[in-house]
Amino acid sequence: MALYLWLNAALYAVFSAWCALRWSSTSAALGYVQLNGSGRSEYMAVYGGLQLGLAIGFALFAMHAQHHRIGVLFALVLYASIVPFRWASVALMGPVERLTLYVGVLETAMLVWALALWCGVSASGHGTITAR
Repeated sequence: MALYLWLNAALYAVFSAWCALRWSSTSAALGYVQLNGSGRSEYMAVYGGLQLGLAIGFALFAMHAQHHRIGVLFALVLYASIVPFRWASVALMGPVERLTLYVGVLETAMLVWALALWCGVSASGHGTITAR
């Protein structure tokens, strides 16, 4: 579980830095052709700031074994929310840029991995999360 959580932390940190430092090229690669000041601000906040927050959160989950299960559950909820929206929007609004498809494949893989980890945890009897 720690490997999965650290990988999430690393991916979100890299994407945050890439999108914040190269916002013009990354936004264009994702299909944001023209952004006014509000659009650039929103892009920086979501693709820079939110992804940095996710990176820090996943790192905190990964650093402490007692938080691994809740970290995997968080990832499961996150990706189970993102993936249907990703593929529905691709189907409804396509064709899309290649980067959009790559990101969708990565998100789907992370969802499947989280599900496998969670089912393995639940099957071992350690899936119950209790407040302390």
